[in-house]
Amino acid sequence: MKGLCYTGEPRPVFRTDLPVPEPGERESLIKIRLAAICSTDREVLAGYKPDFRGVMGHEFVGTVERSPDASLVGARVVGELNAGCGECIYCRTGREGHCIHRRVIGLADKDGCFAEYMTLRTDLLHRIPDGLPDEVAVFCEPLAAALEIPDKVHVRPSEPAAVVGDGRLALMIAQVLALTGAEVVVAGKHPEKLERFRPFARTELREDETFELVVDASGSASGFETARKLVRHRGTLVLKSTFAEKTPMNLADFVVNEVTLVGSRCGPFEPALRLLERGLVTLPPIELYPLEEYEAAFGSRAFKSGFRF
Repeated sequence: MKGLCYTGEPRPVFRTDLPVPEPGERESLIKIRLAAICSTDREVLAGYKPDFRGVMGHEFVGTVERSPDASLVGARVVGELNAGCGECIYCRTGREGHCIHRRVIGLADKDGCFAEYMTLRTDLLHRIPDGLPDEVAVFCEPLAAALEIPDKVHVRPSEPAAVVGDGRLALMIAQVLALTGAEVVVAGKHPEKLERFRPFARTELREDETFELVVDASGSASGFETARKLVRHRGTLVLKSTFAEKTPMNLADFVVNEVTLVGSRCGPFEPALRLLERGLVTLPPIELYPLEEYEAAFGSRAFKSGFRF
């Protein structure tokens, strides 16, 4: 089968000789319909996951071809990233996403979705509502990551909240925060991108403005520094960015100012599918390429790019 692999080099390798994966006892075999490129995939090529080798990608829409759950065969699905061991302290205490032995599709010890087929543990699959197009459902995973924020920290509708960054994840986070009724303020560098935020967010910072809640979704060390300056003393700073670049940090500022730092990664899929199905979060269309045109897909300046199989 065709697939796009990471080999430790700063560019992916396209292959046509990969074997179709064989699902394990608790896994399903999924035929990939669409797969989307995430900023994390680009960071993998920059060395973010230096020990990973294999098929890249973790955002997908697929059709189940084989499964221990017969009711899923033929169903369109999206799937979660993290498969835990089931035995460690994290798995036993409801934190499987932090399992010390976890396998993560396209990122850690598990082939991803930039191929014609992939396998995934069956309980990590989620049915796509019948009326939801593939091209919209493929945003489920990053939208779930945005929903992890109100799942983890209290968002006060009466308090403005700030989002640092003007990319794809920032757009989803800002919409999720806006759905709480809070005024959302976005700090970004690109006027053309900031236009997308104007229907639900303010895009100009007032002089000396600070916030109780700040989310860094900039994907850069400079964005983190902006977020640090925007958060109030005893406020909360949620970190969403993942990048290979090392970030210098003066921890004394966080101690003296008593700032709460919250790391936030993956989130709940079912609420994300409901928001997409109801049209409560709207996103520009994804730009799709054949897998063979991976260089054009990775080089695309579209809001989101990916592959159609």
